[in-house]
Amino acid sequence: MHLIRERQDIILQRLKAGNRVLAADLAVEFAVSEDTIRRDLREMAARGLCERVYGGALPLAPAAGPLKARDNKDDAEKKALGRLLAGEIHDGMSVFLDASSTNIAAARALPENLRGVIVTNAPAIAAALDGHRTLDVIMVGGRIHREVGGAVGARAIEDLQAFHFDLCLLGACGVDVEAGLTCFHYEDALFKREAAACARRVVTAMTAGKFSTRAPCGVIALDALDALVVTASLDPAARAALAETGLDLICEEDCR
Repeated sequence: MHLIRERQDIILQRLKAGNRVLAADLAVEFAVSEDTIRRDLREMAARGLCERVYGGALPLAPAAGPLKARDNKDDAEKKALGRLLAGEIHDGMSVFLDASSTNIAAARALPENLRGVIVTNAPAIAAALDGHRTLDVIMVGGRIHREVGGAVGARAIEDLQAFHFDLCLLGACGVDVEAGLTCFHYEDALFKREAAACARRVVTAMTAGKFSTRAPCGVIALDALDALVVTASLDPAARAALAETGLDLICEEDCR
């Protein structure tokens, strides 16, 4: 039993470091069968320590929580992401910003003289734009999901369908080369997919801790994304893995 727990602890440390693990490689390393490793990973997934995937396991996406709480995490990185996202919004555009802390940062970073239409499902984003003199701000409606921090139900989806956006800034709880964009709540996943379908261009921003993690609900594949915004804190190997998919990476000057 000690050997089993020791082996699982080593696997867990690798997952916490943001690395995916493969059953075949672990079986060779620990000199056990792949069935033994798969059993380890099933037990760890049942304890909420990882996300099982074909051939191995991924780290869990960073913990969910109310939008207000998420807005206060990784503040410096999110401000940098917000500035990069804001740089994608130009005069005359119609833009959708869904409920995410990086999108709040983007709203705060928009120039005071920017003209256009901003649509959002998040009261916090609408509040961040309150008083902006040259932007028209439109809220899509319905009940506000407590953890998502925005309206994501049937009424909100119906409201979305009246728009054709130049740009959709889409939040994600996890980003993985194979799994694409994922989130924690089923209704939010449905809403995000609809928002992406209504836009000519879809861009997501990702904090470094979200790379190679997976939340329970799939949103869109990476090939449905037009660009991913990252900062210099993302490991160069992670940037290379993303670039190999053909995805356009928008990055700070010091990580190009």
